[in-house]
Amino acid sequence: MKVLVTGGAGFIGSHIVDFLVAKGNDVVIIDNLSTGKKEHLNKKAKFYEADITKDIDFIFQKEKPDIVIHTAAQVMLRESIKDPLNDAKINILGTINVLESCRKNNVKKIIYTSTGGARVGEPEYLPVDEKHPLNPCSPYGISKHTAEHYVWMYRQLYDLDYLIFCFGNVYGPRDDPKCKRVISVFIDSMLRNEPPLIFGDGNQTRDFIYVLDLAEFIVENIGKNPKQKLFHLANSEQISVNEIFRILKEVSGFREEAKHIEAIKGEVRDIVLDTSLVKKELGWNPKHSFNEGLKETFEWFKKNQSVQ
Repeated sequence: MKVLVTGGAGFIGSHIVDFLVAKGNDVVIIDNLSTGKKEHLNKKAKFYEADITKDIDFIFQKEKPDIVIHTAAQVMLRESIKDPLNDAKINILGTINVLESCRKNNVKKIIYTSTGGARVGEPEYLPVDEKHPLNPCSPYGISKHTAEHYVWMYRQLYDLDYLIFCFGNVYGPRDDPKCKRVISVFIDSMLRNEPPLIFGDGNQTRDFIYVLDLAEFIVENIGKNPKQKLFHLANSEQISVNEIFRILKEVSGFREEAKHIEAIKGEVRDIVLDTSLVKKELGWNPKHSFNEGLKETFEWFKKNQSVQ
């Protein structure tokens, strides 16, 4: 099967590509390399340096993919607060552009990757299931959720099959600290022998998911056609920012304390996702515990990241 992956040079997308290639699929990558990196490209995949907000239809016409996995996005919540227009351009208009290319070129199915936390806003109850009311309180959460409606609509109007996976906080090898995900930022600071910055008191909690578990699972399920179309993917475990720092201190031998600064508006206080639906329908069973994944992530950064 031929699979096109948008954002296939990125943190999550590149791992998905690797699993697709390992399964014997013919893989095409679209990435503008704004956050993706050439060194993460799988040599057995065909690469187009292109932007999802611009003309990509010629790629679809030439390659004729069966399935599209859409991971390309503006993923930084804090950047979305600074520049909501750019966030909407990439996450909403860019997704519509991808959907239009799917429609025009008879793509059978699209898998859209969304956010499990930012789309919810401040939870009314925990754990958050797929039926929880959605009141996103950041432009990022709004844009990712808005695009879900377009994915749904293309199924209704144009018979484009789909799956939507809403992730917890993803971490793991190949993450870029510039994208401001807490674990990579902490590790980067420690490797530079600088105290990490914690926004607020650090007791805020998140639900983390190891990128290799996530990528492998998506690839294993691209051909599935469950009745439900939207699923949470996470570990269903609340972990505080302070706890992350504590574990990383043990793993790294870092001796300094973190610095606490003012919390950021638009970020939810606590989130943990209910994954019972995806376990029931698709057999979700992550292989890595949080501690195992964190250790592997630190070792990867230590080996691969040049320390300034």
